[in-house]
Amino acid sequence: MPTHIHKGNDDVKGSSKKDAGRPAPEAAQTAPAEQQTAAPATAAAEGAVVAPPGELEQIKERLLRLQADFDNFRKRTLREKNELFQKANEDIMLELLPVLDHAELGLKHAEEQGVPAAYVDGLRMVADQLRGVLQKFGLAPIETTGRVFNPGEHEGIACQPSDSVPEGCIILATRTGYRLGNAVLRPAQVVVSSGPSMPDPEAGAGDEPK
Repeated sequence: MPTHIHKGNDDVKGSSKKDAGRPAPEAAQTAPAEQQTAAPATAAAEGAVVAPPGELEQIKERLLRLQADFDNFRKRTLREKNELFQKANEDIMLELLPVLDHAELGLKHAEEQGVPAAYVDGLRMVADQLRGVLQKFGLAPIETTGRVFNPGEHEGIACQPSDSVPEGCIILATRTGYRLGNAVLRPAQVVVSSGPSMPDPEAGAGDEPK
């Protein structure tokens, strides 16, 4: 009985020695797997298609053209946005200018007619506040008195002689003109000087002694 058990132990030991000298299955399979992984990558690198230089230049030109088109589109969109904003401001200003004109005319008439100071001050406050709001958005009056007549900013409604105002200069403005930014929103209506009045020759001839 003991002899049989000892023999079995020898078999186990011999089997262990054989397994120790044999390579592990995982280690044996690692090298082929790495070789299989490296092989497709090497084949892909060797089979990569390189575009000819002429085609690369065409692609670069197309990209530059697309970039320039996008930059032009961005600038055009910004310009159209500003133009739309400017047009909206102009429309609102043109609707409010008659209100400002009437407020200023009412203030002038109240001062001339001797209206109580409380009413005059109230009208002045309304006109000043409205004028201030419009100026905040770029509205500015066009200067007239003593200036040389400019058809781009002034609208001549009359011409009369003047001994104090040179010919071609503005004597007075009958309606205030306004500029919105750099553009003329409404020209000023003005009276232009025609120069010193000329003596009447017939009146001078009648004064001569007979």
